[in-house]
Amino acid sequence: MQPVAQTYQDHSRAIWKLGMPLILSNLAQFAIHITDTVMLGWYDVTALAASTIAGTLFFVIFIVGAGFAQAVTPLVASAAEQGDEVQVRRVTRMGLWLSIFYGFIVTIPFFWAEDILIAIGQDAEVSRLAHIYLQIVIWQMIPALIVMTFKSFLAALEHTAIILWATIGTAVLNVFINYALIFGNWGMPELGIMGAAIASLSVTLITVLLLMIYILRVLPQFELFKNFWRSDGTILRRVFMLGWPIGATSLAEGGLFSASAIMVGWIGPIELAAHGIAIQLASLTFMVHIGFSQAATVRAGRALGRRDELSLRRGGMTAIGMSAIYAVITSLIFLAMPEFLVSLFIDPNEPERANLLRIGASLVMVAALFQLVDGLQVLALGLLRGVQDTAVPMVMAAISYWVIGLPVSYLLAFTLGFGAVGLWLGLVIGLAIAAALLLWRFWGRSVKIAPQVLAE
Repeated sequence: MQPVAQTYQDHSRAIWKLGMPLILSNLAQFAIHITDTVMLGWYDVTALAASTIAGTLFFVIFIVGAGFAQAVTPLVASAAEQGDEVQVRRVTRMGLWLSIFYGFIVTIPFFWAEDILIAIGQDAEVSRLAHIYLQIVIWQMIPALIVMTFKSFLAALEHTAIILWATIGTAVLNVFINYALIFGNWGMPELGIMGAAIASLSVTLITVLLLMIYILRVLPQFELFKNFWRSDGTILRRVFMLGWPIGATSLAEGGLFSASAIMVGWIGPIELAAHGIAIQLASLTFMVHIGFSQAATVRAGRALGRRDELSLRRGGMTAIGMSAIYAVITSLIFLAMPEFLVSLFIDPNEPERANLLRIGASLVMVAALFQLVDGLQVLALGLLRGVQDTAVPMVMAAISYWVIGLPVSYLLAFTLGFGAVGLWLGLVIGLAIAAALLLWRFWGRSVKIAPQVLAE
């Protein structure tokens, strides 16, 4: 555990020490998705479009359940700061219970994925390939949620190195499995998009095993898996009440991007493929902001456990500043070389390469605009989760994304005829409003640690 930070410099070092392994592990995790995108892009542009829409649907379902896993972080961090090992165990177990139950329920609709995609206006061939992909990836849901819960538990206890190395190892393994199964190398069958799905499932199962072994060997005092079947109604309700707004908030944001992918699909397969490339680039840089947000959640949770409002304020300001500096740097990179970045995802011999470069580059330039606002809004969410304030932020986010952002996207894209670029500009507006509201919530109310506030 890190000592209590006093100065802004202390907070900067503490956030960096805790956040860097989380940032790198997020990047390594995202490398798995990047690998799929790059290799499928070189394999076939239709397969790339199918994996984009399939991955979007899977992710938007996954992030709702991940809310229960994310609720584990502030609760464990606060309990650990008070030295309550029993509470740490109770919270994590019930987080696993909720994650597993949710995973069982949500896999059912995926069996009709092709019909659903066609019903929402997607291309028939894209829908067929996406269905093939999802029939394998659905079995990844429960293991992925378990991994998320384990990572939340370990991050709250500041055991972040294992998260980093386990993720790096499985990301490297994913490259080799993809190379073998997508293209049919090393004597393996050429499975295309199905091979990418098998690779993703395999590395998730391996990650579950690695993290479980680490927890049993390094953190045996928590007895996390002893009498695992025993229920704990009080803690179950607490994790649920904190976690479902987190999941709903993630759904509001993830659903915004999923809806944008669907609307781009209405424009055409080439635009959808370009959208997929631009989303991958923007999401790659966003992984760093998520790492800062995760570190902010842990630090805020520990400050809450100590009832240390000064530390909470200084830590929050430091985390926001670090995230903002990074956003400016990445925005400049996006503006300086958009075509080069998009070209990394496209086969030089692809017949539609010129169109993909043109559309993709324009989207990357718009993505530069929302680097700052997207980073600020996710950082604010991390701080709010750390002080266990999730219900009102959920409402603020939903209004920003869906009542404002999505309608503006539709207006700019279709009514005013700006196409995919207009759609992305609408996303910028929604994220900017979310950032403003969430930061106002934290600094105006949630930063004030007092019994009457915590009791609400």
